[in-house]
Amino acid sequence: MPETQGPNAPLVGKVAAANLAAILYALEVCAVSMDTANRPEDSKYYRALASELAVAGGTPSDDGVGRAETD
Repeated sequence: MPETQGPNAPLVGKVAAANLAAILYALEVCAVSMDTANRPEDSKYYRALASELAVAGGTPSDDGVGRAETD
């Protein structure tokens, strides 16, 4: 039986970075769907996940958190 490996973190990061806008949009669609279904905890989860990804990706927010650092 072959040994199971975890996700390839560098590759996952690369794919996520290349598709970040689409992923953030999809997470917001999920959150809106949860709002419509009166599932606020699920909505909160999807928005928190999107926020975490946005910060990690350097996407600026209204309060400046998550801006990409410049050298």
